[in-house]
Order: sequence, then C-alpha cells, then structure tokens
Amino acid sequence: MAPPLDPNSRLPDNLKMTDRGEDFILYEDDKMIIFTTKTNLSVLKSFKHWFADGTFKVCPDDFYQLFTLHALMTPLMIPLVYGLLIDKSAADYNKFFEKILDEDNFDPESILTDFETGTIKLIKEMFPNVLHKGCLFHFGQCVWRQIQTRGLSTKYKDDEDFCWSVKNFLALAFLPLVKGLDLVAGEFDDDADGFVEYFEKVWIEDRKKRGNGRTKPQFEHDLWNVYERVVNDVPHPINSIEGWRSAFATRVSITHPAIAKLAEESVLQKA
Repeated sequence: MAPPLDPNSRLPDNLKMTDRGEDFILYEDDKMIIFTTKTNLSVLKSFKHWFADGTFKVCPDDFYQLFTLHALMTPLMIPLVYGLLIDKSAADYNKFFEKILDEDNFDPESILTDFETGTIKLIKEMFPNVLHKGCLFHFGQCVWRQIQTRGLSTKYKDDEDFCWSVKNFLALAFLPLVKGLDLVAGEFDDDADGFVEYFEKVWIEDRKKRGNGRTKPQFEHDLWNVYERVVNDVPHPINSIEGWRSAFATRVSITHPAIAKLAEESVLQKA
C-alpha cells in the first residue's frame, strides 16, 4: 500500500526524493505534477532521440493522463520524466515541456509522439527544427480502433485475406509513398469500403467527390511514414513502447491508482 498523502501536499516527503537523495518533483500545482530528477534530465539531454507518450489506465482519477518522456536508444526506451496532466490541450503540453526546457539547453534531433492534435501542434511550435514522427504503435492502434468501430473485428480474425490486406495498409508506413496505395486498396471487398475510405481520408489523401483531385489527409505523410527513418537507422522501438506500458501497468497493479502509489512505482524505477 502506498503511503498516505500529507496534509499540505499531494505526496509524503519520502516520495519527493529518490533513494539516492535527489529531488523527484520538478513542478507541482493543482493541474500538473512533473516527476523527474536532475540526473534524469542530464541523461535526457545526452540522447538525441526522444519519445513522448500519454497513457490513461495508470493515471490517478484526479488527472486525465500520465504523460511520459523517454530517451530512445535501440532497442531500449528509457523513461525519464513523468507528468500528471489534467487535460490534453496544447496549453497543457506546452506547460509540461516549458518546465523541462527551462532546466537545461536540450537539443534533440527527433521526437516521436502519438497522434493527438494537441501534441502535434505543440511539437511543431516548440521544436520547429526537430524531426517529428508519429509512433507506429499508436498508428496501429488508430487503425485497429477503426476496425472495431466499423464492426470488422470478427472479419479481421476469421478472414485471412482481409487480415493480410489490413496489414499491407500498415506496411505502407515502411515504403516510399504512395506507389502501392491503389494496389493495396484493391485487395478489399465491398464490406470494407468504409475502412478504405477512412484510411485514404486520414492517412493518404482524401479523394474529392468531384474530379480526379485529392485533398490533404488529416495526418501528413511525413508524420507516419518512416521509410527515411528506417533507411537512416533512426530508432523506432515499437515493441519497447508496448512492453514498457505493460510492465509499468503491472507494477502499478491497478487502474487509476492513487497519486502516492503511482509516485512510489516511479521512484522505484529510478532506484
């Protein structure tokens, strides 16, 4: 059981420091708590490739999400900053990163994120010269949610051809675009027309209702296509992301834990 909160703060004193005696709270107010250490920030500065991720199941009820910042080094993904955020607005992400950037002169070369609009907007504004890519783990999650929403889950599990066709769509992330689109789209039967239209509109280019032109997709190709990233051997640890989430959730052991419980497990990761 996690220690109780003291009357003047969200956390007891023993969870405000690591076992090495370092302060573990970078910032705290009624809308945000940022957990990290000076050592962690020094490690983060030494890495050129970062990953930022939001998760919800292990987030305390008082907050909307646990937002984490990791250093990437294939095949490792090292969690270095934990933030409890009250929302997912651009203002929240902006405040989170401002508090971190105020601590040192960071100079990342690339940042991976999910496909949240607020995150994308923030990265463009605060890191205009940094290569920004969407995470393929989250790309796959977005596509899978559409499969479920459109009632195609059973078809995906039982129809081998349909299953492979969906995977071929996902494989476009690793190829030069958009040569294979028409070939891949032609593999689907009429039952999946809605899914194909979704994929084109959101990820490729939306076919205009009149004429042969196309409109821009919701997410630009450069955000989710990692062909150049693979060619240049830039880290993109898909399995590490899912593995870290699963391992951390197992350590916390319950959904929507108390803040003290979450902090306790985060401190243990730093020990």
